[in-house]
Amino acid sequence: MKIVVAIGGSILLKDYDSTRFKQYSEILKELTEEHELFIVVGGGKPAREYISVVRDFGAGEAQCDDIGIEVTRINAKLLLSALGDVAYQRVPHNFQEALEFASSGKIIVMGGTEPAHSTDAVSAILAEYVHADKLINLTSVDGMYTKDPNKYDDAELVSEITATDLLDFLNGKDMKAGTYEFFDTTAVQMIKRSNLETVIANGNEPENLIKAINGEDIGTKVINE
Repeated sequence: MKIVVAIGGSILLKDYDSTRFKQYSEILKELTEEHELFIVVGGGKPAREYISVVRDFGAGEAQCDDIGIEVTRINAKLLLSALGDVAYQRVPHNFQEALEFASSGKIIVMGGTEPAHSTDAVSAILAEYVHADKLINLTSVDGMYTKDPNKYDDAELVSEITATDLLDFLNGKDMKAGTYEFFDTTAVQMIKRSNLETVIANGNEPENLIKAINGEDIGTKVINE
């Protein structure tokens, strides 16, 4: 299968060390023996901190986004270092470059592309662009909940939801640069129009990536009507 995997920056850089990069590199090396892989890496806490600095200067959201994008590309380079020869050792700056680099037969790792597109959105657009079979979004929670599980004990995990209902759920959420919501509306719109098989799961357990690809009952599946 051709698979796009989005990995949140907070997953890879939770403790500011190499551990999680090494864990994911081993799993990705194993998966690339059977699948064509495209990885999109988020900015995480470093991106939010840099964005906070530049916002204090009075920068607009587009400029804040641009700073965040640079951080995602640094994170992508860190994962490339961990992957070594199995990955193409350049970070694509756009979808055409990602497709061109994929002709190498190696894993492609990228970050953001342009302002107003979160890495959630980038991963969904990339999946459509390269005609991926599946999109896996690895985040810091187990999937979509009825409310924020970090704040509410009665939050319930939603195992399956249509793209339309997910859009309704996200409607009106704050989408400023560096803010984190469960998922990005642009990403869901792309998933809906592409009829893209999507799984959102907890990336703090790297093995969940294998489970999601194998179709095990994990996280939240975004389905189309």
